[in-house]
Amino acid sequence: MNKRPFLVTALAFAAALTFGAQAQAQTIKLAVLQELSGAGATAGTNARNGIELAVKEINANGGILGRKIETLVADTQSNPSVAKGLAQKAVDDNVFAVMGPTFSGSILVSMTETKRAEIPNFTGGEAASITKQGNPYIFRTSFTQDTAMPKVARYIAGNLKAKTVAVIFVNNDFGKGGRDSITKALEGLGAKVVADISTDSGQVDFSAPVLKAKQSNADVVFVYSNEEESARALRELRKQGWTKPIVGETTLTGQKVIELAGDAANGAVAHVGLTVDAPIPLMLKFKAKFYQEYKYVSDHNGIKGYTGVYLLKAAIEKAGKVDRIAAAKALHGLTVLASKEPGVIMDVTVDANGDLDRESFIVEVKDGKQVVKETLPALGKKS
Repeated sequence: MNKRPFLVTALAFAAALTFGAQAQAQTIKLAVLQELSGAGATAGTNARNGIELAVKEINANGGILGRKIETLVADTQSNPSVAKGLAQKAVDDNVFAVMGPTFSGSILVSMTETKRAEIPNFTGGEAASITKQGNPYIFRTSFTQDTAMPKVARYIAGNLKAKTVAVIFVNNDFGKGGRDSITKALEGLGAKVVADISTDSGQVDFSAPVLKAKQSNADVVFVYSNEEESARALRELRKQGWTKPIVGETTLTGQKVIELAGDAANGAVAHVGLTVDAPIPLMLKFKAKFYQEYKYVSDHNGIKGYTGVYLLKAAIEKAGKVDRIAAAKALHGLTVLASKEPGVIMDVTVDANGDLDRESFIVEVKDGKQVVKETLPALGKKS
């Protein structure tokens, strides 16, 4: 009896098993490109920690379609040119997806590299221009300014009955986009911007900008800057005796701002897409898990990083295969229910541009904590 055919068959079967095991063992590589130093350190560090927490949980539960996630973390130094170079390296490393950067100015230049390589790229950047480039591989973990600012404007003009507004903004892609969006939204509601006050990224002294706001005699001051600068603006507003409403968007009332501004943050109001103080069981559970892992309370950037990974997981599972292009296609038009994927925390829909739609909140800082004043419906739902 010739045993050679049986030997060949056995070897082929063993090789197939080995190949299958190797394929199963392959990781899903995520490049985490975040601002870990420089002006964006607060935002980037929180985002990275949220990403790492989600990855830890997913891997502990068997990964995505049987594959574990591997993170490759790099610091953009809050510098767009560094971010672009790191995106090029991520392409060379053949990563499956890129998480970050968070700064709008950085993602606007770095996403050209990920688009060229057809790599899904998630960002917490809010500049409206990010998703207006026709890039099918860019996805937000935050609202666009075009979605957020009309909600803020309605609060200022409707709830506060303000007719005049002083706008203090940071002079970068993030700040200028927000200034343009809030100005347009306010004008449409009959409120006039009477002081347009530009500040620098990393600015320390806010005495002159606040003085300009006071001299305008505006009914409300709208502050739109990064976390550290927002805290300095709040302290200076209180120092100069500002007693009128102080309103902003997500960054104005973030956890880091509250810590840095102290009592000066009390009374500040903002529209926020995400807050760990939202009265949602899954959000409160995330808050506790994040604190247990890192020994501090997450801000909105931590939530963005965390939910972004779970959004990618949902897309891969919908595609049914670990394929970058298929995952990107699956994301467009994707609705993920928190009841089925708790990691997204809140029901969320991704539109054709990569923008998000979900509930959001109006919050006020009271006694050093965010208190939800109102829950606003997703745009796709009637209020």
